Amino acid sequence: MKKVSLLQEIFPLAILAGICISIGCVVNLRVGGVAGAVLFAFGLTTVVYYGLKLYTGTAGFIRRQGDWAMLTVVLLGNIVGCLLSAWLIAYAQPDCVEPASKILAGRLAKGPWACFLLAIGCGFIMTTAVEFARKGKMLPLVLGVPVFILCGFAHSIADAFYFLVSPAEQVVQGSVLVVYVSEVLGNFVGCNLYRWTLFFSPKP
Repeated sequence: MKKVSLLQEIFPLAILAGICISIGCVVNLRVGGVAGAVLFAFGLTTVVYYGLKLYTGTAGFIRRQGDWAMLTVVLLGNIVGCLLSAWLIAYAQPDCVEPASKILAGRLAKGPWACFLLAIGCGFIMTTAVEFARKGKMLPLVLGVPVFILCGFAHSIADAFYFLVSPAEQVVQGSVLVVYVSEVLGNFVGCNLYRWTLFFSPKP
């Protein structure tokens, strides 16, 4: 019964969140540079405003027990949203395929360990931005997105779109999955970095 509830309540919100992030990806691919990074923020602000479920906006707030199934559903829903968006954009805006392919090639050239480390930075920024947004402060949310993009940090949901819109022969490499999993794990570590630090810090 709980699994049905998760699929019914969380999965659609996670799919829509993936679509919103994909919109940010598209404008970043087409515009690029600082402008593209800033405009990408529309995707995340939309996710927060509508209360959608995004992996990097959820991973830093889960309980130690009971939320793992929910987080898995969120991640899968985000990827489905990116997949649907990638199919549409690859057909309707084929000029996005080449820059997305370059992003994927860059991730593969860095390798899983580097992508894991870069994903930690992104996760930390995203959880910080969402924490501010939950308190009604949206500026860190708007600034956090261009910061992680211009730093070259890896966002696992954005990269799901970039990877899926890339040419199929490039995506089916086994190394792509290894790199992607490393980003998912890195985002999780970054999203929880602050509260783990507090947990292990000496209590006064």
